[in-house]
Amino acid sequence: MIDGHGDDIYRYGNIRMNFSSNIYAHADLSALEEHLRQHIQTISSYPEPSSHALEKVIAVKYGVEPDEVLATSGATDAIWLIAQAFRDEGTFRVFHPSFSEYSDACEAFGYKECDDASLCWLCNPNNPTGEVYGEEMIKALAAKHSHLVIDQSYEDYTLRKMLSAWEVLGCENIIQIRSLTKRYAVPGLRLGFITAPSDVISFLRRQYRPWAVNALAVEAGKWLLQYGSDAIADLEVYMTETQRLKNLLGGIEGLSVTDTETNFILCCLQGCSAADLKEFLAREKGMLIRDASNFQGLGRGHFRVAAQSVEENDELVAAIKEFLEGRRDE
Repeated sequence: MIDGHGDDIYRYGNIRMNFSSNIYAHADLSALEEHLRQHIQTISSYPEPSSHALEKVIAVKYGVEPDEVLATSGATDAIWLIAQAFRDEGTFRVFHPSFSEYSDACEAFGYKECDDASLCWLCNPNNPTGEVYGEEMIKALAAKHSHLVIDQSYEDYTLRKMLSAWEVLGCENIIQIRSLTKRYAVPGLRLGFITAPSDVISFLRRQYRPWAVNALAVEAGKWLLQYGSDAIADLEVYMTETQRLKNLLGGIEGLSVTDTETNFILCCLQGCSAADLKEFLAREKGMLIRDASNFQGLGRGHFRVAAQSVEENDELVAAIKEFLEGRRDE
């Protein structure tokens, strides 16, 4: 699925508004940039083979013990590590549509998909639908499957209460994935981590490659967790703007939208493809959206957008209207 991911801005030369990534595009990273300039010499030496210094800082921030944390090179790295580690269990379950890397990683290691699988994956909040699953469902899934992996990469982009790391450590079969990439809007650094009971972390660590997290990412992670600010300064205001954008998109003839509890919105065009809309917006308007037609369970008309500023959101709505009006005139 990697060829069809969001934020493929490298395919285009004129993008001025990026709605394709679920990460907020206007985070102030100036303080982090200055810190990294002052510590650029870290790239001249190897980092720790395992990122214990960073894991200690994560443990303090999230209220767990260091041996209950495993730092990874982004959430996707954590997904593939878990799939590799539990490959002997042989079966997996995903609630589609959802992030495709769960299926891709499991299938690469020979798993078969079924409802009564040993390994169950839950994206919460779910990408691309924006749905948030409650504690009751999570407990039911944990009781049904040998291992429940909860990917909480977007937990900082919803007002719904999420299960904390320390709340679920008593459940021996729950593994949580988190993304510092998304919390602090630094996707280029590739920084995530796993929390689980210490014996599970030890099992995963034995199968993890050395030097997986680079020195600059480690330095950034330690600084962000101690001194950094979340990407979104006022989440309530931002979520209100997300709902305003959702309502505007839902009012466009020929376009349907899905309810969301996050900053991103799943939409579906009637009678034309998301790929055509994406190309029109990118080439003609300098706007980038996520063609979501490659998510299992979705169709050619599905696309996803993440809310940005009021002005940008209004421009997006006007551009989509222009595209659809042009199609009707053909």
